[in-house]
Amino acid sequence: MTEDAEQQPRTANPGYAVEQLAKAFTTAQTHHDADTRRRAEEQGEHWREVLAGMASGRLTIGSRKPVRGLPVWVTPQVVRGGFATGVASAGGPLQPYETEVARRFGVAADRRALFAYCLTEPGLVWLAGLLDDGCYEVTVPEEAALLTVAWLARSGDGLAALDLASELEPFADQLRFLPRPVANRAVPDAVTAVHRHTVADTGAVLAKRRPNAAVETQREALTVWQPFGDELLALWLETTGPGRILDAIPDADWHERGAALLARYHRLAQEHRLCGKHRNPKENLAILRTALEDTLAGRPLDARRLGLLRHATESMLRRRGLPGSPPHGALRHRQARQAALPSHHALAQLVVRRCSVLPQDEGAVDTAPLVAEVSEQEHRETGLPVGAVIPASIRRTVEAALSAPLGTLVERGVVPSAEVLAELVPQLVAVTTAQQYSDASLRTLMSANYRAFRNRRSLLLLDFERQVRTEELPWVRAVSGRCGDATGNGRSAGASPETGTSQAPALVALRQLGELAVQGFPGTILPNPLIRELGVLARQADLKAPFVEELAADIFMGSFTPKYLKAARVAAELLSGTLYERYYGIDYAALRNLAIVETSDALNRSGGARTSPGFAKLCADRAAAARPGAPAAPWSVAVDGMVIEQSQILTTHNLAVLVRHADIAPDWPDLARRAFTAVCRLSARVHNNPRPLSTVKDAAYAWRQMLFHLSCCTPAEQAAVLASLDQEVARHPTHVAARLDPALVGLHQVAAGGAADTGAGRRLLGWSTEGHWMVAGGAGPSAGVLG
Repeated sequence: MTEDAEQQPRTANPGYAVEQLAKAFTTAQTHHDADTRRRAEEQGEHWREVLAGMASGRLTIGSRKPVRGLPVWVTPQVVRGGFATGVASAGGPLQPYETEVARRFGVAADRRALFAYCLTEPGLVWLAGLLDDGCYEVTVPEEAALLTVAWLARSGDGLAALDLASELEPFADQLRFLPRPVANRAVPDAVTAVHRHTVADTGAVLAKRRPNAAVETQREALTVWQPFGDELLALWLETTGPGRILDAIPDADWHERGAALLARYHRLAQEHRLCGKHRNPKENLAILRTALEDTLAGRPLDARRLGLLRHATESMLRRRGLPGSPPHGALRHRQARQAALPSHHALAQLVVRRCSVLPQDEGAVDTAPLVAEVSEQEHRETGLPVGAVIPASIRRTVEAALSAPLGTLVERGVVPSAEVLAELVPQLVAVTTAQQYSDASLRTLMSANYRAFRNRRSLLLLDFERQVRTEELPWVRAVSGRCGDATGNGRSAGASPETGTSQAPALVALRQLGELAVQGFPGTILPNPLIRELGVLARQADLKAPFVEELAADIFMGSFTPKYLKAARVAAELLSGTLYERYYGIDYAALRNLAIVETSDALNRSGGARTSPGFAKLCADRAAAARPGAPAAPWSVAVDGMVIEQSQILTTHNLAVLVRHADIAPDWPDLARRAFTAVCRLSARVHNNPRPLSTVKDAAYAWRQMLFHLSCCTPAEQAAVLASLDQEVARHPTHVAARLDPALVGLHQVAAGGAADTGAGRRLLGWSTEGHWMVAGGAGPSAGVLG
């Protein structure tokens, strides 16, 4: 490739967008649920916008500035895969609150008129009032822009306010820079507790619960049709002569009562339509009913019909006993108690009522009252039985609204994964980020801005471009010099708000979040959104911590940025001579030398280096070495996956960086044991799995985490953990032991001073180009290439 070709920005292949459009079209045409069809139609429209924009050249998918005519700081609308649609998230028709503010101001209902009014003295006074009382929301970062202008103006920096307004003005007719007024203070100055869902979210989810058709059908059977069947059976038993039905001739009273039963049947059949068994001519109830209809109509029963009738009555007596007898009464009593149990739907509606009296736009400090047993007063108001217990499924939904410290949510299982943890962390990082501003109103504004910014979806990026950062937003840049105090005495103007003061709070937050993530989910690699937040805290703490993201194999470009080699050097300094280095066959001394050479070369090169060719070659060589004796594989996603996995092995995927730079110090033996439990759990899912490779990959990643934790243990702790692994395997299905046996043999060989992949041992890796010995049950070399 020529130098000129390298300078041409690449764009993504539209084939993915075409495929997504086809899926959306199929769903919109065929799905049984109307809401799903509607959402699919909306998605289809977005994908048509993507394809039209790519065809016209208006969209450059893969660039951090994907929409022609919009600056990089504008929040784009992004669909699956990181494709921008060409629409700005802060654009579109006027929102209802904008229309209401325009009416109140007496200006035209368009964004440019609103923008102009807010720059007048009455408009700035109105914005200043919002700054003071905090009664506003910022749902997209652009909605913080005019508030920042007002803050600058009232702080005496009219020139900065004018410069910011001038930068925003070209887009005043397209984007909403106006904040959303709300009745109550929406953004606190400090957050000590977080929540997954608000009380309003929880109430909405529960309100959508519908009665369970199967349960209600059973309830109808127990309360309507079985009692009716008892009456019908008792009526026929009255005709029993010397032991058989219809040996005695029914009298007129019998006919009259039979006619009343049939009339009631037709009423019940109209009112209760869930059960259908009573209509099935082969069912006992239908046989008794149709025989009664024929008898009352004067149609004699032939031998076949009479035999069916007698068989049905005998069967019912055998199963239930004689109506009115003690066994029959006990059965019906148990069934009546079961039918009287309140439905989950009714209990969910009760919890909705309980939620309605709480503040709706925040979490619940205590969820226990929301899921308490039904009280006497609630019994009188709803008819639900006193003491009825809220079922576990509803309790789990309510628990997600618990507002508590993040560690508490992890302990209670409200945060079940590292991915969910990453969703909540921005609430805390926003506060830490805002602490650098001493002015309370600016602190609240920048916290709200950060939270809104973290809702921005990531773009698909090529050519080593990076996602937009908060300091690139014009209104954040405009106050970046105000981090020292309210008058601007502090860091120099133009400094990044993510790389300066408040080092101590940022370092404390970094250490706490790092330990929480590793301690809470020891067998899971850190997800990219969480890595991004840790990187923000590291920059605020002035740490040169090289946090590295997990790369996508399907868009991997064959190279790594220099921070990957820096992260590997941190791992080399921490893990040299450890079990981790020996197990994976790493030469950390050579890696340190590579880092020194490339760093020196980069210092002598103008503009620095965008990639680390030495690290990329090392990863590719190690990936090839993992396939001893196999011919060179042609390019594939799996080949790139193997290279990426080697980069994660060399860097420990941020674990070493957390130990060295954030000084995390969890209970390493406990983490190693729990990570191995995760390995066993994932290995169990491989069994009879038609698509097992992603599960094998996750198991190998958990195995790598375990090895890191083991390597941080003392020799005695390490020996104790290794001795306990067989006991843990025995707790799982036998096929788990068969799959993991080669990996365990290899691990014990390394611990004894040997190599992992000799004899019966195997080095457990996640990616493979041909197959994986773990899928075949750990049968050794014949089961496939090394994973």
